[in-house]
Amino acid sequence: MNRRQFLAAAASTAAIHAVPAKIDAAPAAPSRRKLREFEYSQVTLTGGPLADHYRRVHRHFLTLDNDRVLKVYRQRAGLPAPGADMGGWYDADGFVPGHLIGQFISGLARLSAHTGDAAAAAKALALLDGYAATLGADNNPYASSKASTTWPCYILDKYEVGLLDAAALLHSDQARALLPRVISGAQQFIPDHTYDRDANSPKQAPYDEPYILSENLFRVHELLGDERYLKLARLYLLDSYFDPLARGRNILPGKHGYSHVIALSSAAKAYEVLGDLRYLQAIRNAWDMLEQTQEYASGAWAPKEAFVTPHRGELAASLVSTHEHFETPCGYYAHSKLARYLLGFTADARYGDGLERVLYNTILGAKDPDDNGGCFYYSDYHARATKSYYQRKWPCCAGTLVQSVADYPLNLYFHDDFGIYVNLYAASAVRWESGGVPVTLTQRTGYPESESIAIDVAPDSPAEFSVSVRIPAWIDRPATLTVNGKDVATRRGSFVAIRRRWTKTDTIQLTLPFATRTVPVDDRHPEIMAILRGPLMMSAIDAAEDVSVSAALAGKLLPFYQVKDEVYSTYFRGV
Repeated sequence: MNRRQFLAAAASTAAIHAVPAKIDAAPAAPSRRKLREFEYSQVTLTGGPLADHYRRVHRHFLTLDNDRVLKVYRQRAGLPAPGADMGGWYDADGFVPGHLIGQFISGLARLSAHTGDAAAAAKALALLDGYAATLGADNNPYASSKASTTWPCYILDKYEVGLLDAAALLHSDQARALLPRVISGAQQFIPDHTYDRDANSPKQAPYDEPYILSENLFRVHELLGDERYLKLARLYLLDSYFDPLARGRNILPGKHGYSHVIALSSAAKAYEVLGDLRYLQAIRNAWDMLEQTQEYASGAWAPKEAFVTPHRGELAASLVSTHEHFETPCGYYAHSKLARYLLGFTADARYGDGLERVLYNTILGAKDPDDNGGCFYYSDYHARATKSYYQRKWPCCAGTLVQSVADYPLNLYFHDDFGIYVNLYAASAVRWESGGVPVTLTQRTGYPESESIAIDVAPDSPAEFSVSVRIPAWIDRPATLTVNGKDVATRRGSFVAIRRRWTKTDTIQLTLPFATRTVPVDDRHPEIMAILRGPLMMSAIDAAEDVSVSAALAGKLLPFYQVKDEVYSTYFRGV
């Protein structure tokens, strides 16, 4: 990075962190959301496993060699291209050349927006500047000049999210100006219609996914105000997928897991922008289908990246037929985005439960990447498994890993016009204004290993607003909730709202009773079980191949996220 880029990034991050946003003001435009997310900068991770994972991922992606990331683009443009080859999927002769650069820019922008780290911002802007220099007169945005560019829709979507995040979070005018050029240059490679990733559908590029494009095209329209992008967003909506879901027809079996869940974010954005209730019903029904017919105990889904047919025991069969049970960073990223949309539209605590489940039991347990493209890809629920990297360097999960972890702050808290919602429990703090009064809410907790959470509510001066806390549906005994020692009634599976005039010394104390329980893998195999304690799926360390629940409980158990290089098992024979 040069001095100009560093100073620009420092100025941007200073602006981001200057003023806490108000949560009691109406949104600038009519909103279909009951709850809204906080800004990245308003939330601080203060300790515990989320903060530890965040710091490790933040540190890792700061070490990326920009010359290596830009090399394939500079080669295509005929520019000097220093640095070693990236290798794996990323190179000119790789599976998806140059596919990660947009996600790296996006993730670095999000990391900077949360932490105020000028180095992360400068790195994102330097990648953006280097990429912009490779666009020729035809604005070809891809690392390949061939008409057969692999996954042009998939890669375009990643370019867009990187440019959108650089424009919104780093205030980059260059990113804003590049969006029309990149989309225009990509149109010679992408189809003029949408289609599903299906063997019987027309394909203009192997495995491409035009149906994932709409969400970010809607965002481009919001940013630039150009009706062309609204038309494109509507063009790529896969109504042949969304309409049956809206009617309650389960058409998930056989479909690709990640791409069909991330496509639900396009339906969510379509509902938000267009107001068409079909799309809201589609994502709500799809969530139910995932939760009731597709999920392992961890919240993961799609073994070998394909949804199973319900009620045939296919999840149980997958435990012995494959080690590829969940495309973890990508699948988690899609799942968490869908959960946040649904929380926003409905304010229903069940989506917070689902987000907690998949966060603590999948992405948090991802093996840390190495310095040369080694990346954790699949969660493995086979007996006596170990965590390992994908067989090729720089797979798609390298991009969704940094985006997923950078989004941890967005998952914890939401707000409406009346107050704040505490959605996830983790050592953290959030700062906002209520009625013009600055407020800091702080969680002191060892969750998810401890069942006790202390929440300090500290307005700078007395202020009236609501604090709503999520009581998970998984508890089997009543939660204990007090404010300054006085009991508050609770109801499992809901947000409990506490409205009062708060002062600097007020404390909420919440205890969620943890219990050990078993969850069958599917409805055809109730005798094959996972062990959960509170929100956590437990793994038996170095257990025998066919071990019973009782034997697993008598041995060494660790939450999946604490497993490092040990041999572990996650499903057991019932007694």
